[in-house]
Amino acid sequence: MNITVEIAEELARRVIAEGPDAAREVLEAIALQGYRRDRLSEADIREPLDFEARIEVQGFLKEHGTHRYTYEDLEHDRLAAGQVASGAPAEHPSDSSGRNAGN
Repeated sequence: MNITVEIAEELARRVIAEGPDAAREVLEAIALQGYRRDRLSEADIREPLDFEARIEVQGFLKEHGTHRYTYEDLEHDRLAAGQVASGAPAEHPSDSSGRNAGN
């Protein structure tokens, strides 16, 4: 979906950096707001922001002060630690891409 929004020049200059990263900056703001409001999950923002690994998403969220460590995260980490200890690859159940969590 393409969305076009008219923003006053003065507001745009104060809020959005000029240059080719302006669209990325707006996309990040939307992703962060959706995550803060519990409308988007880590998996939901991974693809549009072009993160290859779950840890990149978590770093992005932490950098912006929004990362939450949930019970699901704890369970994933517990299972992953057990799998690593046994030599098996670790996968996260919410990883809709089917890739391993470390990829």
